[in-house]
Amino acid sequence: MPLWVWVVFHLGVFAILAIDLGIFHREAHEVSVREAAGWTVTWVSLALLFNVAILHTLGSQAALEFLTGYLIEQALSIDNIFVFVLIFSYFSVPKRYQHRILFWGILGALVLRGTMIAGGTFLIQRFAWILYLFGAFLVFTGVRMAFAGEAAIEVEANPLIRLLRRFIPVTKRYHGQHFLVRAPVGRSRRWIATPLLVVLIMVETTDLVFAVDSIPAIFAVTTDPFLVYTSNVCAILGLRSLYFLLAGIVGQLRFLQLGLSVVLVFVGTKMLIADWHHISISASLGIVAGVLMASVAASLLFPEKAAERPPVRHDPLQPRRGPVETMTADPRVDDE
Repeated sequence: MPLWVWVVFHLGVFAILAIDLGIFHREAHEVSVREAAGWTVTWVSLALLFNVAILHTLGSQAALEFLTGYLIEQALSIDNIFVFVLIFSYFSVPKRYQHRILFWGILGALVLRGTMIAGGTFLIQRFAWILYLFGAFLVFTGVRMAFAGEAAIEVEANPLIRLLRRFIPVTKRYHGQHFLVRAPVGRSRRWIATPLLVVLIMVETTDLVFAVDSIPAIFAVTTDPFLVYTSNVCAILGLRSLYFLLAGIVGQLRFLQLGLSVVLVFVGTKMLIADWHHISISASLGIVAGVLMASVAASLLFPEKAAERPPVRHDPLQPRRGPVETMTADPRVDDE
């Protein structure tokens, strides 16, 4: 793919993100379900328009590969939503600041995933057998996901959080939508981190962990780095609105995780048997879409009563054991 195509694609992405943050979300506010639905339709429509452009320039095969990769990535991103809900709940993040965290998280995800895709493409071009390793990993991950229990948030287990606390103090309360604030420390004033920065790091590392599953899955559909990357980006751009749309009901989709595990096992198996039996892209698209629709339909037809749990009461930045460098910022720093 010519360099100018990559440049135009990124300019379009950054322009859309600038409009999103600079106009529609310039002021922090709670995103309603109606607003999230509108943005979800917008992002999906933009992805489909881009797919039409691929159809007219690269042909129907490339368009099918992009669409299948986009659907797989969009489906696997729902797993991110489960964990985002847990993280925001654990840290009691005000709803009006959640969009800001996800926005900056997406910018980080673009860099991290782009690096991983470049590395994966490099390995595949030089070591074709790496696809079998990817396939075996996806099958293992899918089987493990099917039997996995409820995820838990372990803040102190995150090495980046430990590194952050080693070099900079962290406040015990939020200061509006700021990631860093200046506060008096001794006789001087210095920059200190707010819990919002801790949450951002948790979101970034969570996305990196899930990318280890989703990126090899798209390589099962196509090894064209442009299609792999753009399908990833288009799915990530819609992740924020999808979160606000599904956050309230994602816990009720009891069979969705099982459906995602089936998708991973199918994609991994497709990679493992590619030399003996070729599964067409159209068949793959139909199977992935069918499994996801079946898991959602089963969740709605056979709902499970949510277990009543006591509210979480804790200092979200207080470790379970051992000292930690935390402090309360200058109370003169306004929440807004």
